Amino acid sequence: MKFMLLIYNRPGFVEELSEAERTELFGEVDAIMAELTASGELLGGEALADPAQTRTVRVRDGVPAVTDGPFMEAKEHFAGYLLVECESTERATDIAARWPDAKRWAMEVRPVMSESGTEM
Repeated sequence: MKFMLLIYNRPGFVEELSEAERTELFGEVDAIMAELTASGELLGGEALADPAQTRTVRVRDGVPAVTDGPFMEAKEHFAGYLLVECESTERATDIAARWPDAKRWAMEVRPVMSESGTEM
């Protein structure tokens, strides 16, 4: 099954870390990415830019309205994602639990629908 692991954190937190804390954090990320690459479970993933660079688009009556900022205002923001293929929800949850952001904020584990959009 494919799962999207959604990474949530607080904007600017990395800049507040000491050099040693950043090294530790990115070391954990590198280790997990290497493990998932070696196991073949990693299908992709990207970090997202600061939410200040976000644009939200709504079209009403055929007229687009574009506003600055994310769709929802919150203290946490959607910071990136991993797309993995693994044998179970439990395995996907285990991967998310090891991701550094899960210790401070949250990770969301969401199954990916099939191409037809009706089954997982």
